Amino acid sequence: MDNLVDNLDTLLARIDPTRIPEHVAIIMDGNGRWAAGRGKPRSDGHAEGVSSVHEAVEFSSDLGIKYLTLYAFSNENWRRPRQEVDTLMYLIGWAIERELPDLIRNNVRIRLVGDIERIPADARRRLRDAERDTAGCTGLTLLMCLSYSARWELTEAARSLARRAAAGELDPADISEEMMADRLDTAGVPDPDLLIRTGGEHRISNFLLWQIAYSELYFTPVLWPEFGKEAYARAIIDFQSRERRFGMTSAQVSGLTSDSEK
Repeated sequence: MDNLVDNLDTLLARIDPTRIPEHVAIIMDGNGRWAAGRGKPRSDGHAEGVSSVHEAVEFSSDLGIKYLTLYAFSNENWRRPRQEVDTLMYLIGWAIERELPDLIRNNVRIRLVGDIERIPADARRRLRDAERDTAGCTGLTLLMCLSYSARWELTEAARSLARRAAAGELDPADISEEMMADRLDTAGVPDPDLLIRTGGEHRISNFLLWQIAYSELYFTPVLWPEFGKEAYARAIIDFQSRERRFGMTSAQVSGLTSDSEK
């Protein structure tokens, strides 16, 4: 245990506190494989993953990250076996209710993203209660993506703009990127600086396709139930080693940095 603490301390010493990402998004992958590798049912992997959520929220808050978005359940996940879906829905509702006192104490605000009306009534009630009870919190904003897909989100945004155009309230020629962004479930939240995917897969899986246009992508083989503060720290360190150019040249970025430091 001492070695783990020392290792984490060493990693923390390498993190530049002036270059902390404002918004981190995480695709939490690997629960089922973690369980299978131990001869356990998939539900045990999902239950173990709840601890990693707790650590990720705590670590994000401690670092001063302002927004953390977690891909908890996709629209495509509804196709999974009924027993697994039921277990996931129970765990989501149970976990959010269990964590609520700590979230409030740590000034964490919950924001729900996705087609929440598809969530079973009991879990939906607990989620809505947590969103309401943390509405006044001003620290980390935790965006929970549930029954979510980026294509669904973009389709809903397009339909919203189309209805306004059909009603004569909007000239289609005036539709802008800002209008689209304002109709996404993440409206008002800055785009992620860093997207982390655990579990060794190298794909986006229909997650925040609009919002991650210029996000830094970090893929790790670590399975989600094993993604603790050390693994998270390594992702932050890797992020800080990169140059974010947003379509500009390195010289331009360097010039902007120099100007900002004057």
